[in-house]
Amino acid sequence: MKDVYLFSGFLGSGKTSMLTDVIRQLKEKNLKPAVIMNELGKLPFDSQAVEKDIPLKEMLEGCICCSGAEKTEAQIQSLLLDSDFDVLIIETTGAAHPVEALDAVYSPLFAEQLNIKGIVTVADSKLWLNRETLTPQVRSLFMEQIRHAHLLLANKTDLLTEAEQAQVVYELQGFNPHAFILQTTNGRVPLRLLEDLKATAQVDKQDVVKTPIASMHLGSRLVEFNDVDFTQEQFEDWVRTLPETVYRMKGYVPLEGVKNPFLFQYAYGMVQWLPEYVKMPAKLVIIGEDVSSLNVIGINK
Repeated sequence: MKDVYLFSGFLGSGKTSMLTDVIRQLKEKNLKPAVIMNELGKLPFDSQAVEKDIPLKEMLEGCICCSGAEKTEAQIQSLLLDSDFDVLIIETTGAAHPVEALDAVYSPLFAEQLNIKGIVTVADSKLWLNRETLTPQVRSLFMEQIRHAHLLLANKTDLLTEAEQAQVVYELQGFNPHAFILQTTNGRVPLRLLEDLKATAQVDKQDVVKTPIASMHLGSRLVEFNDVDFTQEQFEDWVRTLPETVYRMKGYVPLEGVKNPFLFQYAYGMVQWLPEYVKMPAKLVIIGEDVSSLNVIGINK
């Protein structure tokens, strides 16, 4: 039997940071991981975080749940036939309902080969405190991801005061009394906590509040930079003009006077720049509501 974990959490919560750290811990125990990674956009950005020697299946444009169940089954079947692994991690897009994604894994095709350990949800602690700023549909999804977790990471606690940290844990425990709650930074979770998980039996579908991606107007937009360089200040000035309905940006941004594009990440008003030592394609994925109508000044689509 191969253990299966489903990693859930809203856009920009820290799922990929958790994934890379869990993979590291599995390797230290001489366990071989395999990954199915689902992304909302057309560019497999997060999959670049997975090392080349790990079996990886990518599913783009948010297709792991609902109508994508058959595709998920095919990917799992392919891994079971072609790859040598001990643990399967499925990282869903931040716009996926975890229960629908988990349901796609419960298939009679491989019921005797997979041991589904549970849903691990990464919750952005700061966003939890500011959840009233989200649109009703997006807030519904954010809350559902938390409500159905078997293990819940209250992430980014380093951005909160001690009083705010206590408030987050108290409120999360009241909202999901069944999950073990761990306060984290950078999504770091001890492997033993995952190994101790025991998922509930197949989820009662009546307990699921569905929030279709379509009703949220949630989408992605791929921006390519064609021979355009910005200063960091100019780019951040543009970022500050974006509406609050832009939840996540990630990609490589060319900066004036710098050889390689910088790795740029954005989530809920916070930006991060990291130098990149290999020349990566200068592209940016923008995820949010109605992103197709955004005014992207000086940037070519």
